[in-house]
Amino acid sequence: MGSKNKLKRFKENETFKNVLQPTRAEVEQGFSQRGTWSEHFGNNNPIVLELGCGKGEYTVGLAKLFPEKNFVGIDIKGARFWRGAKTALEDGLDNVAFLRSQIELLDLLFAENEVSEIWITFPDPQIKYKRTKHRMTNQVFLDRYKKVLKPNALMHLKTDSEFMHGYTLGLLQGIGHEIIYANHDVYKNEGSPKEVLELQTFYENQYLEKGKPITYIQFRIN
Repeated sequence: MGSKNKLKRFKENETFKNVLQPTRAEVEQGFSQRGTWSEHFGNNNPIVLELGCGKGEYTVGLAKLFPEKNFVGIDIKGARFWRGAKTALEDGLDNVAFLRSQIELLDLLFAENEVSEIWITFPDPQIKYKRTKHRMTNQVFLDRYKKVLKPNALMHLKTDSEFMHGYTLGLLQGIGHEIIYANHDVYKNEGSPKEVLELQTFYENQYLEKGKPITYIQFRIN
């Protein structure tokens, strides 16, 4: 994407009522939205996060499937989720918001027990050992998620990376977290939830065209 397009999207994001872009300093000094997300949406419906939401396709898709829930897509790259934010506005989806921030600040962005569900869709698997600390399902990240999740809240991991799927399963089993459902090829093996099968991102379609299996894990953090 050219720098001019990025700048244009950054500017347009500033005008979108469904986009929040706090600075890191603002978050660390006390994010005003923390603990008051229900006020942003104007209701007390469950709040669901998509971490590393990219273009926001899954966030918007989930919002359409589950109008009784509120969805927040989080990504540090605002030029990416510009598309999702714009689509949500065009489609009149009031249960969608996008937040430009780092995932490691999650417990400063949301209060304890404020989040009902978390989706992680097609994250970078960070295969090299020295990149383990950046894997979004490592123990440090899981502990961070637990700080904002309600008791018994669901976590979802959907990925094209067999490595990420196996790594996460092994970690969850080793630590004693609850694995509710796991599928190493959701489009060939039956049983996955409709939101796993019915929603496909642009990149997911590319993976499928290349014959890559799409995996899914649903779990709870104990």
